[in-house]
Amino acid sequence: MSSPEPTVRAARNGPKAPLTVAVTGAAGGVGALLTERLLATPDVHRVLALDERLGDAKGAEWHTLDVRDPAIAELLRTRGISRESAEHESPVDVVVHLALDLDLESDPAIRTAYNVRGTQTVLTAAAAAGVRRVVLVTSAMVYGALPDNDLPLAEDAELRATAEATCVGDFLEIEDLARRAPRAHPGLNVTVLRPAVLVGGMDTALTRYFESPRLLVVAGSRPRWQFCHVQDLVGALEYAALERVEGELAVGCDGWLEQEEVEELSGIRRMELPPAVALGAAGRLHRLGLTPSPAGDLAYTMHPWVVSGSKLHEAGWRPEWTNEEVLAELLTEVAGRHTVAGRRLGRKDAATTLGAAGATVALVGTAALVRRARKARRR
Repeated sequence: MSSPEPTVRAARNGPKAPLTVAVTGAAGGVGALLTERLLATPDVHRVLALDERLGDAKGAEWHTLDVRDPAIAELLRTRGISRESAEHESPVDVVVHLALDLDLESDPAIRTAYNVRGTQTVLTAAAAAGVRRVVLVTSAMVYGALPDNDLPLAEDAELRATAEATCVGDFLEIEDLARRAPRAHPGLNVTVLRPAVLVGGMDTALTRYFESPRLLVVAGSRPRWQFCHVQDLVGALEYAALERVEGELAVGCDGWLEQEEVEELSGIRRMELPPAVALGAAGRLHRLGLTPSPAGDLAYTMHPWVVSGSKLHEAGWRPEWTNEEVLAELLTEVAGRHTVAGRRLGRKDAATTLGAAGATVALVGTAALVRRARKARRR
């Protein structure tokens, strides 16, 4: 006889009810920042920090494991000790899943397998342990970058992205898992946060755009830039963990910057190319293995994908950073780095390829990379 389906615990009465929250990917990046934030939150009495290595957050209950390990269900079910007393606390109420591989240099197939299987395991384990809420993070990229997008996009807008850009295929699969989980596990709440271009110690195809000697602009396109500082994402995640918001939530600075404003604020001049040239070159370089970014990433620098963030705003959350401030921080972070067509160059390569001639020399250097790869293949 099969065992009965675990019952998801009902929400506690009153806003001051103490919570037990588990964070995956807690040893670094956004996970580490959120773990520290939750430890300082009065409404959270116990924090489980789950990662493949130990982190620095003192006061958290650390467990080292791979999030694809089904044993995570037992950890979420086990009662622990309150960080404020010797009393036993309840099993986990909320899981914030941040253990994702978003490294540009990762093998795409391995990265996807880790991200999708990890999310699937966490959702299944949470339901088995009676957790009532799982919080996931994808990206506003799932809306797609299209010339006819509304400005801004409503949070319930159709997800029109395709899997042609870096990690977007993973995000779409995670979104699909998030939609299906409450049907498979009645009573489980799944909340999804979708940040705009994430800045603050991040290395993505979109942050590398600002490491180039010239800002590539595809002729005829009208990009708009909206950023999200990691500290604002952490604040939004705290809202979700404390059950102040639910559903699908977009996170970003208020408004957006036009391409001309970005160029003026950054002081980086543009390099304009016809669409066929830009997309064709990006596709060839990626197929040859010379750049980590597929041609699909270019769409996000061509067309708008600005989001409103109305649900968080209605709950009382506001971004602490403006687009101008986040762009300034991004430019400080990437200073001294050199990227051509998404490929980051070392100092020696940068001096040879970039020099003082800017965009023209950069294009010549990129063409040289293509010729070198072709010769190597013939040999």
